[in-house]
Amino acid sequence: MSDDDETARADGGTASQSETVEDERFEEHPLEWDEPENNDKAPDERDSVSHRTEKYDDRKLVTGQAKYTADYEERYPDLAYAAVVRSEIPHGRVTDIDTSAAEAMDGVEAVLTPESDAVPDAKYTSAGQSYPEPSPWDMRVLNEHVRYIGDPIAAVAADDRTTASAAVEAIEVSYEEYDYVTDPEDAFGEDAPQLFEGGEVENEIVGHDYDRNRMAHIEGELGDVDAALDGETHVHETEWETIRQSHANVEKHTSLAYTNEDDRHVLITSTQVPNHTRRQLAHLFDIPIRDIRVTKPRVGGGFGGKQAMVVEPIPLALSLATDRPVLYEASREEEFYAMRSRHPMKVKAKTAVTDDGDIEAIDIYALSNTGAYGSHGMTVAGNVGSKPLPLYSKVPNVHFEADIVHTNTPQTGAMRGYGAPQGTLALEGHLDEVARDLGLDPVEFRRRHHMEVGDLDEIAGMMGGEGAERRIRSCGLDECIERGKDAIGYDDLEQPAADHLHRGIGMALSAQGTGVAGDELGAAQIMMNEDGSFHLQVGGVDIGTGADTAFLQIAAEVLGCDEADIVVKSADTDVTPFDYGAYASSTTYISGMAVKKAAEDAKERILDWGSKLLDEPTENLKTGDGTVYSETSGDSVTLEDIGYEAVYGDDEREHILGKGTHCTEESPPPFAAQFADVTVDETTGEFEVHELVVAVDCGVAINPGMAEGQIEGANHMSYEMAVSEGITLDDEGRAEVADFDEYGLPSATETPPIESILVETHEPTGPFGAKSVAEVPTNTVPPALSNAVRDAIGVRVREMPITAEKIKARLDERKD
Repeated sequence: MSDDDETARADGGTASQSETVEDERFEEHPLEWDEPENNDKAPDERDSVSHRTEKYDDRKLVTGQAKYTADYEERYPDLAYAAVVRSEIPHGRVTDIDTSAAEAMDGVEAVLTPESDAVPDAKYTSAGQSYPEPSPWDMRVLNEHVRYIGDPIAAVAADDRTTASAAVEAIEVSYEEYDYVTDPEDAFGEDAPQLFEGGEVENEIVGHDYDRNRMAHIEGELGDVDAALDGETHVHETEWETIRQSHANVEKHTSLAYTNEDDRHVLITSTQVPNHTRRQLAHLFDIPIRDIRVTKPRVGGGFGGKQAMVVEPIPLALSLATDRPVLYEASREEEFYAMRSRHPMKVKAKTAVTDDGDIEAIDIYALSNTGAYGSHGMTVAGNVGSKPLPLYSKVPNVHFEADIVHTNTPQTGAMRGYGAPQGTLALEGHLDEVARDLGLDPVEFRRRHHMEVGDLDEIAGMMGGEGAERRIRSCGLDECIERGKDAIGYDDLEQPAADHLHRGIGMALSAQGTGVAGDELGAAQIMMNEDGSFHLQVGGVDIGTGADTAFLQIAAEVLGCDEADIVVKSADTDVTPFDYGAYASSTTYISGMAVKKAAEDAKERILDWGSKLLDEPTENLKTGDGTVYSETSGDSVTLEDIGYEAVYGDDEREHILGKGTHCTEESPPPFAAQFADVTVDETTGEFEVHELVVAVDCGVAINPGMAEGQIEGANHMSYEMAVSEGITLDDEGRAEVADFDEYGLPSATETPPIESILVETHEPTGPFGAKSVAEVPTNTVPPALSNAVRDAIGVRVREMPITAEKIKARLDERKD
């Protein structure tokens, strides 16, 4: 292909976008490193990467041998069990805590209140983010000023769970009750009850206004949106609303703390962020970082809810008070009202569009309910704009604004998609309306404006914080759209025979990030054993995604060994290198690249030893099939021979080690095209979703089977956002659900078939061309389903969830 052809493809969209181009457009955004030579194999020639390798821990998982945090109780015969006294009012101050009855109970080892010596008085944020955290320090471990029904007030340690629960029930708490507010629009008013007084919050966030319960304010603009809106264009405005969604992880938030024989404090905990948790505990308890060990066993679901230090301070404080190991496992009811959830939001979208269908301006405003405490509130709200808006980087005028507001409701936090689902619903639903109002095909309308290879994404940079200007090096959106259209039968839709039934197809596009640009770090080390096997130590965190397997495949591909010859140890702050953790879709891209660099470092030493043993220059040598072999002579030596020679031989000896650290200013977006096929009954509003199809460009899939699993799981969670009520609250902000039966999580039989399609591109900044996959399909079902209902019957639901009652109401309104 000529340079002219490349330019035509990238600028005009006249050819496939599922390749990478490198030309003069990238001179100001060069690659940060040269791709190593071991990327030279085509995907179908690779020995490990791009293969559907069995998950590293699959057999343990299916046979029940995998150990989760709660399973470690059997190792500690003197284990005590924790339970927490939580506020029963939405807002007020504790005036008295009577713990006498609890302390008198047999088997109760400790009762802690805000005044107890073992309870830190320091303020902190629970958000598991890099330091300094972009979140306010507004929390305490135990509270006198309570701000929602569920705020922790006291904690108990007892010999068994039953006694701990009984002790909690025996504690009597008296309150001075304050006025409260549960609606974010009311909370943002001039005369609303105030959750925080001046000086109560440390590390305050830009744009805060605690007089109006505003934790933060975000705003950014490219061009002149007001001028575009005032021009001779069609101005469209819509408003959208999202649910308070539970992470619904099967494994509850669980943490076990004890002090070991060296007087060091060990936490075995279900977390996505071991190193951030260690740092935060050190700050909170005034303990040197070196004296804290955080280790993560198997995790039964995180989805962002465990990107926070939610439960760890409780067992550590009780362990310090009792000098015993303490286990705290949240109840299922606590999961719904005292852990974390997705931020419910109201999002307004406004566009200016010419008669010819060119988008001149996009304006997005989000009002986010962060609940009682700030945590991830600002960065989640920022992603409402910074993730979906770059999809349409050709639009010249863009404005985004968000207010993040406190209410006396349960805390919100990080959740899969991290703000992008809320923004994608508003933007993709809005653009669908615009296209239909102008008589344009919604798919072709998006094609005209969507991002392409070579485009400069200035929108991500305008957002600041988690954003950075970036040049797009890989984009498979056109192929995603085409393959999704073909799979759903977009051009061959047949209407039902019955006149009262109407069928429609809706679609939505999505983009996400791959790590946080300039704010991620991963590290890994590989040690070669004398028999030619390897130990891989990596700080990256596998929370059930299969990350350990991806690390294994990357290392095996570089080293040229069998996957069975590598033992993986991850996410233990004492024995694995530093890593920020599993969030922002960074694990394969950041931690995986650290593994790749470590393997390349080890491989360099292995080739040096191969050169000595074969008497060949290293440039003639390759690794493969457990050997180092010469491409010229055909001679070879096994990795086992090299391993023994390196540590036991007569020549200069060494332990072959490889180290790798990765940090980058890049955050290449993965892309998705979602389609939904639905039939609506106009007499009742009832609807049936026949199929969901989602095509995803995640670069090169390190393990296609695991990637497809992530896509399908993300789409299931996205479907829940579209049809589930989520966590509903009463007028006092009390959660009205206590278990999965009440929550209404769609089961496998209640979820429509999901077809996942992998569209392969090559991202030059990722390990073997990979970028992220697990979040981008989380964003798309609500807008696609809303658009499908509109396509079928001509009315739209903008407030999630989509229900038969809402559809029927819209139909009745249209009749009137």
